[in-house]
Amino acid sequence: MQSTYLCEDTMKLFQRLLVAPAALGLMAPLAANADISAVSNDSDLSSEVTQARVDGVEAQIGELMAGQFSSSTKMSGKAAFITGYVDNDAESDTDEITFEYMYQLNLNTSFSGEDNLYTRIKTGNVGDHFKSKPNNTYLSAANGNGDVLEVDKLWYQFPVGDNLQVWVGPKIENYYMLASSPSIYRPITKQFALGGNGSAYGSSTSPGFGAAWTQSVEDPMDPRFALSINYTAKDGAKSTKGFGDKSRDFLLTKVEYGSPMWQVSLAAAYKDGVSGANGYDGYYHSALASSASGEMTSYGVRAYWRPETSGAVPSVQVGYDTASFDEATAGQAEETEGWMIGLNWNDLFMDGNTAGFAIGSEMAATEIKGGGTDPSEDNSVWEAYYTFKVNDGVTVTPAIFGSTDVTGKDKDVNGAVLLTEFRF
Repeated sequence: MQSTYLCEDTMKLFQRLLVAPAALGLMAPLAANADISAVSNDSDLSSEVTQARVDGVEAQIGELMAGQFSSSTKMSGKAAFITGYVDNDAESDTDEITFEYMYQLNLNTSFSGEDNLYTRIKTGNVGDHFKSKPNNTYLSAANGNGDVLEVDKLWYQFPVGDNLQVWVGPKIENYYMLASSPSIYRPITKQFALGGNGSAYGSSTSPGFGAAWTQSVEDPMDPRFALSINYTAKDGAKSTKGFGDKSRDFLLTKVEYGSPMWQVSLAAAYKDGVSGANGYDGYYHSALASSASGEMTSYGVRAYWRPETSGAVPSVQVGYDTASFDEATAGQAEETEGWMIGLNWNDLFMDGNTAGFAIGSEMAATEIKGGGTDPSEDNSVWEAYYTFKVNDGVTVTPAIFGSTDVTGKDKDVNGAVLLTEFRF
């Protein structure tokens, strides 16, 4: 992905405009001394004095320029063309082929070389079946802003010492504030992101802050411990709620051990203000599980392994989530769980190409207040794809995906998509 410095020429011109008056002020007495030295009998001495003063002026100009526009902003982005269809047995007229798009810009600004102000601007016109969580057909590349360009993410990250990273921002999600990602699987549908978009990870974009500590090791490939903790508040931007008991706050802690080649981790999450009308926001769950309300306590186990060489042997990602709710009423979910296994084959058949396959279960109720069973208890979800690398900036990915009994109506949902991505 190629990065572009924003407004570099304009910034350099502005620098010159700021420095020019000071430089002219310094050059004026120098010019006068140069005229005097021109009539001096000791031309060698006057030449040395003139050169010394020129060196002095250059040094002072350098001091003036030092620190000016020390920040640098880099821009990258991507565009996605999304063509495909979804066939839902539980609904009519859902299998039409559609052609939609997503467009995203990433701005990274550093003021010290170690910090980062991140801004993501995004738009798209994806809707209907490719943005449906209940049917588990929400694509990772989807965006449905209705062609309106919006600030989608905004936060500031900076180091404290050698081992601690800190995040704070008005638009951030908990999984961005981690020492490392809990998953290496590359998903097509969002339900397989983060090792399973269950209950521990995957909060909605909210105001929040967090920190992550990583153990120092001599070799970057050596195993090390890391600890992450963060807080987000779904209603933290609302003046009537803000941070506090009414903000639907979400606390996440992740403990991990591993190297770039493998990792095991445990996440513990607490969320307040879960509403039966909305389910636990940001997750993929059955209809009955979405009825859960009150305070949620969740645990997420993740593990991955990748081979030393690419090709026939795939990387492996596993995930398991469980959650409990302490304010359930009769007929609501008290306990839920879900799982996933994801495989990726890098450089399969051709260098740069990637294949992927994942299977799992969305969060379903395993215990219901007052007794009963979840109709979607035995649901299953899956996806398969192959990515062709056209060049460094363009990839084409045909994918298929499906699910069984996710709606509790003993119906199947299947779909196919051709995803073309342009990265710059």
